[in-house]
Amino acid sequence: MSTGTSINLKVEKTKNSKLSQIDFNNLPFGQTFSDHMFVCDYKDGKWQTPQIIPYQNISLDPAAKIFHYGQSVFEGMKAYKDDQDQIWLFRPLENQKRINISSERLAMPAFPKNYFMEGLETLLKIDKEWIPQTPGSSLYIRPFIFATGVGFHASPADEYKFIIACAPSGPYFSGNVKVLIEEKYSRSANGGVGFAKAGGNYAGQFYPTELAVKKGYHQVIWTDDNTHEYIEEAGAMNIFVRIGDTLITSPTSDRILDGVTRKSILDIAKDENIPVEVRKFTVTELVEASKNGTLKEMFGAGTAAVVSPISLFGHKGENYELPEIENSYASRFKKRITDIQYNRAEDKFGWRYLVK
Repeated sequence: MSTGTSINLKVEKTKNSKLSQIDFNNLPFGQTFSDHMFVCDYKDGKWQTPQIIPYQNISLDPAAKIFHYGQSVFEGMKAYKDDQDQIWLFRPLENQKRINISSERLAMPAFPKNYFMEGLETLLKIDKEWIPQTPGSSLYIRPFIFATGVGFHASPADEYKFIIACAPSGPYFSGNVKVLIEEKYSRSANGGVGFAKAGGNYAGQFYPTELAVKKGYHQVIWTDDNTHEYIEEAGAMNIFVRIGDTLITSPTSDRILDGVTRKSILDIAKDENIPVEVRKFTVTELVEASKNGTLKEMFGAGTAAVVSPISLFGHKGENYELPEIENSYASRFKKRITDIQYNRAEDKFGWRYLVK
């Protein structure tokens, strides 16, 4: 069948829903998948007819260039359901724009905005019952594009596949996070692909993170590739610190992802008259602020966790604990954002997007 969308979307619904097998009160993050997925292929120089099909395995030629040259980018989004059973997205056009920015950097074709948005909305309406309403849960949405064209020659592929798959998920992190400031390995470099949500960026993080975990930490704080003196990101998230009453975060660059949650926090801080500095800041500044008592908070910010408070950071064999404070910036930002996402509060910024 096809839908009434302007993109002539073809829909094949599953005959065997897995919905009854799901315990929505005990959801791991990103390990259970909804009944359907949105799929569209690129070949002969254009995107073909998009489809929604039952969630299933895909078949690829061993010479598909994704395996050899890593042309793959993705996004992370969430869908929420309010107490009126309405479906909401949070700033989805930011994700739609960013996946094309990432694709351009990896010499991949842009995916049309109307295909992205109409395909996503139709998928969410079909899999509406997969959107959990348990506190802290949501439907995690993963749009991604990868090279399916074949050949061992080191060049961009001529065929690609775009997919949106969904996973009902509970909270990403529980509790506060202990981090280690990285002094050897780098996440990205000037002129590189650090600003893109490319799969290889994350693959390169796993080994240094494993080393940190063996030392008793949860995540790595990434520093600049040249001096390892400037703070850049927290694991797979943007990072914020609070020194005194001032909120500080690194500027975006070739090396740092332009996070949707990051931008939202900056707008909320401005709305609440919180002093903000978007500037480079050093490990030395962080350590000194911890020692003199002016370092009040550190937290990561991203789609999966929203806001993830950091309770301790390690550097050069020493650990520095963060104080526990009431009415923290982290808790305020998380509540403000999630109240908008779940349609519990006014959205003065126009971020909430109703799936009709």
